[in-house]
Amino acid sequence: MATGTDPTPRATGTRPPAQGTSGPPGTGVHGATRAAISARHLRTDRWWLSPALTAAGLLAFVVYSTWRAFANADYYAAPYVSPFYSPCLAENCVPMKGGPNWEIFGSWWGLSPALLILIFPLGFRLTCYYYRKAYYRGFWASPPACAVAEPHKKYSGETRFPLVLQNMHRYFFYAALLVAGILTYDTVLSFRDENYEWGHMGLGTLVFLVNIVLIWAYTVSCHSCRHIIGGRLKHFSKHPVRYRLWGWVGKLNGRHMQLAWASLISVALADFYVYLIASGAFDDPRFF
Repeated sequence: MATGTDPTPRATGTRPPAQGTSGPPGTGVHGATRAAISARHLRTDRWWLSPALTAAGLLAFVVYSTWRAFANADYYAAPYVSPFYSPCLAENCVPMKGGPNWEIFGSWWGLSPALLILIFPLGFRLTCYYYRKAYYRGFWASPPACAVAEPHKKYSGETRFPLVLQNMHRYFFYAALLVAGILTYDTVLSFRDENYEWGHMGLGTLVFLVNIVLIWAYTVSCHSCRHIIGGRLKHFSKHPVRYRLWGWVGKLNGRHMQLAWASLISVALADFYVYLIASGAFDDPRFF
């Protein structure tokens, strides 16, 4: 503490960092009101491992899905259709008997039909609260980890373009419900054989079943879904059904991160399984 007439602070950790220390003086964690610690953080564990693995996992999915979306081939092998191409909205789609062929876009669309539908599940995941945390940390280092300062001098949050578009999450949620319903229909169709006869089940059927369960679990565990069900209720006792649903969604919401990764992996595996069959690299084993 100060003594006599000397106004200089003597308490440990109250003096602002001097010029030359890491980070711009007077801003962020190096501001005059913050602890006088020259190091950027005091963590001694491998804090960088989690954001690095997150970035690697998301990057791998982006590379794979981009390749498959632009391939415009090997996405249908009766009775299975890749979730990346369902529903097929262009005339240049492979004919799928009883499948999701909705020729909304005419012959003028010459690109891959996957580009017409992937924007909706992709928009839902990009604006998802968990995925925001994942790629904010993994790619933008904003911040890279708890108790680790971000390298940016200024932070405007999600108030400016393009991050202000994150507010569209609840609208993408409605689109995601529609997509999940269509994928459920595709899963039902997977109980046919290659001749479109019902009452059959292959390994692909099991892959599709696991995928659609994870897709639905991830979708309804969304924070927007939880808010829609019970977020505006003032008296739960007057709405027992919605309160019960809100409780169920809340339990799923506690596993939102795990469901986000599991469903991301499952949808890629479902697409890859269809690719293997359609390309002739693998024959679908039949259980009955």
